Amino acid sequence: MADRETRPTTVWSRPERGARGPAPERSRTQITAAALALADAEGLAAVSMRALAQRLGTGPASLYRYVGSRDELLDLMADAVAGELDLSGATGGDWLDDLVGLALQSKDAHVRHPWLADLNDRRGEVLGPHAIDYLDHALGILAPAPGTAGQKLEAVGLLGGLAVLFARREAAATSTAATSTGDPSTGGPAARAAHLAAVAAEGRHPHLLAALTAAGAPPPADRDALFVRLLRRLLPAMLGQGEP
Repeated sequence: MADRETRPTTVWSRPERGARGPAPERSRTQITAAALALADAEGLAAVSMRALAQRLGTGPASLYRYVGSRDELLDLMADAVAGELDLSGATGGDWLDDLVGLALQSKDAHVRHPWLADLNDRRGEVLGPHAIDYLDHALGILAPAPGTAGQKLEAVGLLGGLAVLFARREAAATSTAATSTGDPSTGGPAARAAHLAAVAAEGRHPHLLAALTAAGAPPPADRDALFVRLLRRLLPAMLGQGEP
């Protein structure tokens, strides 16, 4: 009884509809899907109970039969994105390969839904059923890996943080490419690289010049390559000789 009294109340801790009243016209799943489409099209700020009701062709009051508040709606939206990840793959193979694959899925989900990172930044992540499934799956992947339970939880957190960071970089790069006119002054990747090389060549930054010279020409653009390389370096380091 004490556990039930102290457990935080979430939208998932209540039945989808009350025992009384007319038969439901919609489901939380349908309402959440419409909210996702609205956020993807117009941004998170556009998601309100009134705007969602208009999209669904109903009155705002009717939505409160399914969702108690906008905050609860946002929780449902975040968890619905977590549900887009495919967790059906068996674990127990190469844990690093499996975890990197999961991280790529997470990054791609944030690219598809760029508002998700802002939502979690402002409200903190509320773990719904799909998010809990994701966490459990990630820890299952890490079961054969070295490291303590705490280190593994930190590794899953790092995975999520890097997924958000690289998704934001990818979105910014896509936006820049879409608006670029080919003028170097637009600040695209090539222009930024040329500017950095020119500054290094002036001789006032010897360490930068040495690093750029040793690195040579950058490889062809690959939005996932650097993300994967960083994960493959950082995750084993975190789970190997790190502090408990």
